Amino acid sequence: MLFNSFEFVFGFLPLTVIGFFLISRRGSRPLAIAYLSAASMFFYAWWSPWYLLLILAEVVFNFLLGRQLARPDLSPRARLLLTVFGVGTMLVVLGYFKYTYFILDIVKEMGGPAWSVGKIILPLGISFHSFQQIAYLVDSYRRKAPRYGFGEYCLFVTFFPQLIAGPIVHHNEIMPQLQSSALLRPRALNLSLGLAIFAVGLFKKTVIADGLAQIASPIFNAAATGTLLLPHEAWAAAIAYSLQLYFDFSAYSDMAIGLARLFNIRLPANFYSPYRATDIADFWRRWHMTLSRFLRNYLYIPLGGNRRGRARQVANLMITMLLGGLWHGAGWTFVLWGGLHGLYLVIHRLWTLAVPTATNAWDMRVRRLLGWGLTMLAVVIAWVFFRAADYHTARSILQSMAGLQDGARGTFEDLVHDGLPLIVATGLIAVLMPNVVDIFRRYRPALLPAIELRRIHAVLRLLQWRPRPWVGIGIGAVAACGLVAILGWQSEFLYFQF
Repeated sequence: MLFNSFEFVFGFLPLTVIGFFLISRRGSRPLAIAYLSAASMFFYAWWSPWYLLLILAEVVFNFLLGRQLARPDLSPRARLLLTVFGVGTMLVVLGYFKYTYFILDIVKEMGGPAWSVGKIILPLGISFHSFQQIAYLVDSYRRKAPRYGFGEYCLFVTFFPQLIAGPIVHHNEIMPQLQSSALLRPRALNLSLGLAIFAVGLFKKTVIADGLAQIASPIFNAAATGTLLLPHEAWAAAIAYSLQLYFDFSAYSDMAIGLARLFNIRLPANFYSPYRATDIADFWRRWHMTLSRFLRNYLYIPLGGNRRGRARQVANLMITMLLGGLWHGAGWTFVLWGGLHGLYLVIHRLWTLAVPTATNAWDMRVRRLLGWGLTMLAVVIAWVFFRAADYHTARSILQSMAGLQDGARGTFEDLVHDGLPLIVATGLIAVLMPNVVDIFRRYRPALLPAIELRRIHAVLRLLQWRPRPWVGIGIGAVAACGLVAILGWQSEFLYFQF
């Protein structure tokens, strides 16, 4: 069941919200939490009932293991062994479903046997809820995870707004909210706020992201079959996909934030205008923020971070980003994408150490502008590997972007010409317009890490959301456009495949 579907918007969602608060009126927290967990499981089972058994088995396994790790009489060695066992089990399950074909292909390419394991279907959201539960186990080992009830832990993992494509929530963000008395009382402000944020996300997905896909997908697909591209066609495809991916994943995260707010729950923000970043480190502080947080706290810092010398820091950055690339997908293109970003971060780190800071405001502005241009160029180039079907397709597109491809016939001249206004308009929106955190900042729409909130120009303050009739009319128009667009083309979110 997709967020951008009529059965979700007009069926599952209203029934779930109404049922939750009807049960909550009786004051039974355990029953209300159980109902919301059951609804979330139904939402997941809509895709595949069999894989519901997998996620339930993981929930029970990790909950019981977490309980054992919380025992005060457990020795440090036993806690370590249990944690290694638990995390290892989660990684084996994730590895089987996500990386079996990739590993077998590597074995075959190295001259090994051509093993066959039949058809393996990747369970939706496995990369996201696996990381959530791994963080819980590690924190239980560190004595940083309190003892939770099974119902609360089950809902923490299966809560449907963030179950399929994030954000990757942390137990210390959600559990206190599930234990709060405010959870059970419907609030008109949260309902209107949640629906407004959901409407913005729906518009981003069905109108903007899916519109950009009509430009990027035909060109990337043609390149995969050997079609040579003119430079401006290749650049149009790369930029259109960069914008499509941003608006698609940002849309899901916004819709998740809005849906959770209907139930008085605040999820963490996952994006804060990453295409305004002026360096690659700033980009990763703004893009997929919950994944960046997980990689930093549970991989980069345990590896040693920047505490063990320059060479070790460089190695830790590369390892973290390579594994981050593999997390996104089982293929060499994802490894190359992660490796490129690791290289970008290393270069940025070495640059900041070698070059003195700006001494005046003019120098600072020039550096920021040049830094933004270079960062966006690097990001767009890396996205080509992220989107391309294989390495050869990515290389062909990059060669076309560099003007090194001879024999192109201009197959997509009309598509690029007609799609240029949409690319320019959405690019300006991504760079200049306020994001969901800015628009709804008066009401703290999401949990936001330590990042400087953008100062909004006086003109753009008109776009800030307020519970007023004229604002409701505007949000209603946005929602209507998003719903009408579903009639034309309904597509999955891009991060469903990860």
